[in-house]
Amino acid sequence: MPHRPHIPSPGRRTVLRGSLLVPAAAALPAAVGAAPALALAGRPEAAWGVQVGSVTASSALVWVRSDRPARMLVETASTESFRRARRWYGPLIGPGSDFTGTTPLYGLPAGEQVHYRVTLADPRDPRRTGKPVYGTFRTAPARRRDGVRFLWSGDIAGQGWGINPDIGGYRVYEEMRRLDPDFFLCSGDTVYADGPLQPSVTLPDGRVWRNVMTEEKAKVAETLDEYRGNFRYNLLDHNVRRFNAQVPSVVQWDDHEVRNNWYPGQILDDARYTEKNVDILAARSARAFHEYFPVSAPNGSYGTSSRRSRMYRTVHHGPLLDVFVLDMRSHRNRNSPNRQADDTTGILGAEQLRWLKRSLAESRAVWKVIAADMPLGLVVPDGATDFEAVAQGDPGAPLGRELQIAELLRFIKHRKVTGTLWLTADVHYTSAQHYAPERAAFKDFAPFWEFVSGPLAAGGFPANALDGTFGPDRVFVRAPDRANVSPMESPQFFGEVEIDGDSAELTVRLRAEGGGVLFTKVLRPGRVGQ
Repeated sequence: MPHRPHIPSPGRRTVLRGSLLVPAAAALPAAVGAAPALALAGRPEAAWGVQVGSVTASSALVWVRSDRPARMLVETASTESFRRARRWYGPLIGPGSDFTGTTPLYGLPAGEQVHYRVTLADPRDPRRTGKPVYGTFRTAPARRRDGVRFLWSGDIAGQGWGINPDIGGYRVYEEMRRLDPDFFLCSGDTVYADGPLQPSVTLPDGRVWRNVMTEEKAKVAETLDEYRGNFRYNLLDHNVRRFNAQVPSVVQWDDHEVRNNWYPGQILDDARYTEKNVDILAARSARAFHEYFPVSAPNGSYGTSSRRSRMYRTVHHGPLLDVFVLDMRSHRNRNSPNRQADDTTGILGAEQLRWLKRSLAESRAVWKVIAADMPLGLVVPDGATDFEAVAQGDPGAPLGRELQIAELLRFIKHRKVTGTLWLTADVHYTSAQHYAPERAAFKDFAPFWEFVSGPLAAGGFPANALDGTFGPDRVFVRAPDRANVSPMESPQFFGEVEIDGDSAELTVRLRAEGGGVLFTKVLRPGRVGQ
């Protein structure tokens, strides 16, 4: 992108100061156990690193976790020297938020690199401060010519594969960090709260996979503290902390943040759980989710009502890009054979569908990325007769949850909404599907692309079958040939999206850990069909 200003990556000094306060997960023995003590000797520490989210052209949200009650202070500057730094007074953080806290930043310069440092102060003696933790990020551009580049993937610490110190932990995060994207879209399954880890697993070839273990990862999560421990687990990895100190995040959730294939109102038939009401589990997970990611919670609440626990939102990233972050979990109907002829709830719920249609129609961005936590035309079963995603394998006219997607696709066509594409993860392989009405049973829509990438740190699985209702053509796929292939046996996958500031062309690259680019597709603005 020739007119994009050169913005250097954070210097070695910043990275070392900011995200490698401790060199590896094993160096956090106090953090692995229970919640921090309320009275400790010494000064507050932030060994879990820093994160930034909710980044716009002029604002951002900075996150940190303390080892005790502390006052959060943030300083920002345009250089690593922190000359002429601005100071932001954050909240007093304590046990009510599991010692996590966020501080909003406002009035930032658009399209610029911002350096920041977080200092934790003893609330009883402000002179007693801990060692600052450093990070950096870029604000969204105000000018179209600056362009945009971001990464996406999902599925972290699933199927028994956690942080393995023998292979350097979650190495793919370091590979993504070196690409220095504007932000990272995490497409759900950010944790596997329903997936306990074992200390070791013997692979088919005789090698042994070792997991870093914590108390909360030894059983399924049920209590608030157990959910908190699951979100905390990935921060034990030094690659994740280093990545978070440089790359802002846009995070959505799916099922494994709560329990596999859950839906509202579900009562569990699972002997591992003493709490059977999924709505109660989901409310606890939602609270922990908002505590451990820099995402603003609507109305500051984490209740079970759709309005108070709303996860879906629009992320505006300059004139070239809007990201519509969906929640295909919290408002869906129950999993079923998915062949009903009338379905107003679907996978989004009526209110979220109205929001999405209105937001797409109002968007003035050249590209409109629909960030879905589940794919559209891939058949994802839930047991022998039910289905978990949109498709159910019937290639005919829309049925069940397909009816809601058909309504959305029809709306996009008739309102002449251009520049839409769908990004997702969930199925643990990478692929590209092109949807076209000439191949479809339902024909009243404009052609579009759907790109799948993942997992980041979980088991790999064979490719899912396609459902012909919306006419998908699998143009590319890379997937294992058996279920639950470990990260030691198969590469992890992530995707890259780059929008050129001059032409506004959008390039999608599907990438494999250590293997470079597997597939590339260039899309032109203002066109349908691509």
